[in-house]
Amino acid sequence: MGRKKKNKLNKPKTIFLSIIALLLGAVIGFSANAFLGLPDSYAIPSVQQAQSPLLSTGSINAEVIKESELSIHFMELGNKHTGDSTYIKVKNGVSDIDILIDAGSKASSIPTIKAYIDQYLTDGILDYVVVTHAHEDHYAGFATNATTESLFDIYKVGTIIEFAKTNKTTANKMYANYVREREEERTSGATWFTALDCIEGNTDTKTGNVAQQVFNLGDGTGATMKILNHKYYTAHAESENDYSVCLLISQEGTTDEQGKHYLFTGDLEEDGEESLVSAEMANNLPQVDVYKAGHHGSKTSSSMALLNVVRPKAVCVCCCAGSSQYTSKLANQFPTQIFINNVAKFTDNVFVTSLCVSYDENKFESFNGNIVICANKNQSNTFQFSNSSTKLKDTEWFKTNRTIPEEWQDAS
Repeated sequence: MGRKKKNKLNKPKTIFLSIIALLLGAVIGFSANAFLGLPDSYAIPSVQQAQSPLLSTGSINAEVIKESELSIHFMELGNKHTGDSTYIKVKNGVSDIDILIDAGSKASSIPTIKAYIDQYLTDGILDYVVVTHAHEDHYAGFATNATTESLFDIYKVGTIIEFAKTNKTTANKMYANYVREREEERTSGATWFTALDCIEGNTDTKTGNVAQQVFNLGDGTGATMKILNHKYYTAHAESENDYSVCLLISQEGTTDEQGKHYLFTGDLEEDGEESLVSAEMANNLPQVDVYKAGHHGSKTSSSMALLNVVRPKAVCVCCCAGSSQYTSKLANQFPTQIFINNVAKFTDNVFVTSLCVSYDENKFESFNGNIVICANKNQSNTFQFSNSSTKLKDTEWFKTNRTIPEEWQDAS
């Protein structure tokens, strides 16, 4: 079958459709959503957690998001399944930089992902696509069959950065689909690097472009994307999760203290996290403003080895909370008690995208909903939520299904 037609949106049409989408969103209830700010005072002293409250300043405001120098969007995926997909936009006033990290949870999430990012993507081009590892809940949107449009078909992609290793072969149907779709995108002009290529500075043989560990996200923006190193870019892992591409988005400030950092570790598990923060890997991780919870808030990730280094001020969990998709055992459903106990030592600013009401009955709803962080140089970050601003610890699901850690008992 020939290459599926790219949907290259022209700019006037895209702007018109975005306006219509925003008006419809206002009609169906966005006015109830919260727009919140994290004050400067919530920096973590010593080993204490960050307990400063989020302050509501009104309903969600897409125009504020569009004008932000950097925005990070943890997206809901429109179904009862857990998955990851994060859209990042860097605004530089000339040619914005658009990044998509992963595209789970199922192929049915593609229309939901597209409808969301088309509100902010104005030229039909994703400058960077990062595919962390070869699990359906992270790359389903890139790995469709030959008759279904993948996100590679819908958008033009500048650079693809993917996992350096996998235990899968093309005998696996989804992985074979992914390889086909990726190669079609390369034929259309995309550059392709693995995470290891970025660490080693290798060259893409098709485009001649040279990989780098730190990508400048637009002149004058002060924003960068750093591909972090860990041992499973070269070593064998029993779990596909440990092959995850890890990266750090940073935004410089006038001083180092005013700079901001956002950490993404895919589904990397505890052993991989220990490697990530080891002196041997020389990542020199800073304290981070936002940490996307590793492996959806599982008990196998977000270890103290990692958290003691990055000391997050806020944590966003991409999952369908309480879903029995992977296990019927409540204790192991995302987000787990072990994860909660670990992050509670550093912050009570923990938010979750979706809630599974009944997996068997196909009932799900928004928890915090789409979670958006708006960042501008030398200003406090603001958080917006498409549903609720309620912290995880204050939700009915948490009170019913989890035990509050000591550190959260007196949190305001």
